[in-house]
Amino acid sequence: MVVVTLNAVRVIPSLEELCAELDTREPFKTSDSLSGSRFERVRYQGEPMILKYVSIDDDWIMRGTGDLDCRALRFFSSKLVDLIPEHIDHATVAVAPNLSHRGHRGAALLQRDVSAMLVPPGGSRIDLEQHLRFLDHMAELHAAFWGWRDDVGLIPLAHHYTFLTPTMADLEAGVRGVDPVPRAVAEGWQALDRAAPRIAAMLRQLERDPWPLVAALSATPQTLVHADWKFGNLGEHPDGRTILLDWDRMGAAPATFDLAWYLAVNCDRLPHSKEATITAYRAALARRGVDTSAWWVHQLALTLLGAGLQLSWSKVGDGSELGWWQDRIAEGIGHLG
Repeated sequence: MVVVTLNAVRVIPSLEELCAELDTREPFKTSDSLSGSRFERVRYQGEPMILKYVSIDDDWIMRGTGDLDCRALRFFSSKLVDLIPEHIDHATVAVAPNLSHRGHRGAALLQRDVSAMLVPPGGSRIDLEQHLRFLDHMAELHAAFWGWRDDVGLIPLAHHYTFLTPTMADLEAGVRGVDPVPRAVAEGWQALDRAAPRIAAMLRQLERDPWPLVAALSATPQTLVHADWKFGNLGEHPDGRTILLDWDRMGAAPATFDLAWYLAVNCDRLPHSKEATITAYRAALARRGVDTSAWWVHQLALTLLGAGLQLSWSKVGDGSELGWWQDRIAEGIGHLG
């Protein structure tokens, strides 16, 4: 069997060859997985691991972001993996192509079982020192890829702004999808129309035509972003390295894209204010030699607008939280002119 080794990720020619090396396999469902992907608990070389199957047949996020050719397989088969800073552990041991039952190209991802080191689920605030390390390592990732332009074929920037919209929810309903998130998106946007009609109208216009936002962001500095720094994907090794899972929406984007998503998706569990979080991330970039003076205010306003487009529908039940994002959306709209 021919195997290519890249930064400890084995690229194996087929699922059959990968499974031949597994001692045991048992299906299970993770509590934090919202994509629809399938999982198995396995043993590989005597160690407990997770085998994750990704395919457009099962994964509404892949469908919603136009992932027709399995970008996770392209990413983990590329030399980009070699450049991920050592303080970030993607936990992936091996990857193999896998055709879905409908004949679509997907992947099987063999991952170390790091569940005991992930941020525990729930609503409690995370530790401040851990939060600051996450931001520091986020900045380290971005600095390592500063100025990078996508030559692999990962997610286009525009696709980030289409997969949490009413259009996506309508398409999923049309194919009779069973995942709960698209239904929640549809209901959330309807609730946003009632709770904040002026802002909702702005966002619906942007949802129909995101190109002014994409064009404005594309004119600012770019890097490689992970795009889903939610606490459900994050953890920490005893030596302080950050565990960062689910590399399925990575691509070229503004650095503050990851920061804005982090603020929006983790809002209930942040140990200090959004403003303090923004300041900490910017300082971490500066420590790595990234000069933010010329572009920071403009890019941040635009990526916060983008995060508002993605997730305002989920904030209708919290007036204070929704109010903060309403202000950011209004500011961001002003930067489109």
